[in-house]
Amino acid sequence: MIDGAFFWLAISAGAFALVTPCVFPMVPITASYFAKHGSGDRNAAVKNALLFGAGIVGTFTAAGLATSVLVGAAGMARFAANPWVNLAIAAMFVAFALNFFGLYEIRLPSSLLTRLDRVTRDRASTGGLGAALVGGTFAVTTFTCTAPFVGTLLVLASQGQWQQPVVGLLVFSATFAIPFVLLALAPRALARLPRTGGWLNSVKVVLGLVEVGAALKFISNADMVLGWGVFTRQAILVSWALLCGVIAVYVFARRPLRLTIAATFAAIGLWLVAGLDGRPLGEIESFLPPRAQDTPAGVLAMAARGDEPEGLGWYLNDLDGALAAAREGGDRVFIDFTGYTCTNCRWMESNMFTIPEVEEQLGRFVLARLFTDGEGEVYENQMDYQKEQFGTIALPLYAVVDGEGATVATFLGLTRDRDEFLDFLRKAL
Repeated sequence: MIDGAFFWLAISAGAFALVTPCVFPMVPITASYFAKHGSGDRNAAVKNALLFGAGIVGTFTAAGLATSVLVGAAGMARFAANPWVNLAIAAMFVAFALNFFGLYEIRLPSSLLTRLDRVTRDRASTGGLGAALVGGTFAVTTFTCTAPFVGTLLVLASQGQWQQPVVGLLVFSATFAIPFVLLALAPRALARLPRTGGWLNSVKVVLGLVEVGAALKFISNADMVLGWGVFTRQAILVSWALLCGVIAVYVFARRPLRLTIAATFAAIGLWLVAGLDGRPLGEIESFLPPRAQDTPAGVLAMAARGDEPEGLGWYLNDLDGALAAAREGGDRVFIDFTGYTCTNCRWMESNMFTIPEVEEQLGRFVLARLFTDGEGEVYENQMDYQKEQFGTIALPLYAVVDGEGATVATFLGLTRDRDEFLDFLRKAL
C-alpha cells in the first residue's frame, strides 16, 4: 500500500525540481531539438513528445527499480535508519547548498555530457528513439539539482514495501516531465521560457537554505539512533524557523516586489515557533524528531532529572514487560511498531494519538512501543518479531495481542480518518 502522504510528497518534489537552476540551462537544447523535429505531421510530434517524457520518467524510475531489486524492503529499512547513511545524506545536502550559494559548481564530467549529446544527435534522425534519448539526456544533465529530491524519496520509501521506491520516483519523474512534454508539442512556447539570470541566482540561494534545513532533518535521524540528544524536536523547530526568517529577509531585500514570498516564509517561521510548546504541527510533524518522552533515551534522561512523562504511559522496547502487565490485569496489549526515521509514525503519534477520543481508547490497553530501526540486537529482534508474527516489516504497524502474545487485530499504515482508527481500537477491545 502506497500512502497518500508519500504520494503527494513525490508530486511536490517533482514540482519543486522544475524550478531548480539545472533545469533552465537545458531548455535551449530541448527547444532546439523539438523546433527542428516538430515541423512534421501532428502525430509524429505527439509521439516524439511522449517518448521524450518517457525518457525522463524511465531514467529516474530505473533508479527506484534498481534500489528495490538490489536492496529489498528490509535492506531499505536498515539503510534508511543507519546513522552514517543519514549523516552522508546530510553532507550531500550541505554540499549542494554550498553549490547553490556559489562557493563552487557541481557538474557531471563534460566528457559524459558530450558523449550523451553526440548519441542524441546521431540518433535524432530515427525520430522516436532520438526523442527518448533527449529525455534521458535531460534527466541525467539535471541530476545535479534533482539528486537531493531523488535521494530523499528513496530514503523515505523505506517503510518496508519494495514498491515504494519505484512508485515514488515514477510519480516524481512524471510530475517533472509533464510540463516539458506539453511544451514539446509547441516548441515556440518552450523557447520562450525564461533563461538564466538574476532571478535564478535568488532561486539558488533560497534552495540552498532549504537544503540546509533538509540536512538538519537527516542529522536529527542520526542523533536519534546514536542518542546524542542534541538535534531534538525543539532544536530542529528553532533552526527551521531561523532559516525561514533568513529567507524572508533575503527575498525582501533582493526586491521589495517579492513581499508576498518573504511574508510567506516569515509566517512559516512564526508557525514553527508556535510548536515549541509541544503542540502538534500537522503534516510537518512527519519530518520532526519525536518528543523526548516518546523515545527510550528521552525517558531515561527525564527519569534522571526526576521528571514524569505526560500523557499515556508506554513500555518502550519492552514487550515482555507489557505482556506481563496484561496477564496480571487481564488486559490486551497495543503494540506500536515504530521507527526513529519513520515519517508516517511521527504523523500518527502527533496527530492521531493525541485526539482525545483516540487517547481515551488507547488508555484502555497496556501500551508497548517497539522501535525496529535502531542499531543493536534489540532492534533487530523486534523487526524479526514483527516480520514473523505479523508477516510485514512495514511501518507503522499497530497490533493488538492478548497477554499470551496471540494476535487479536492489526492496523497497517497511516490513516487520517479518526473514525477508522477508533473503530479498529474498539473492535480490538
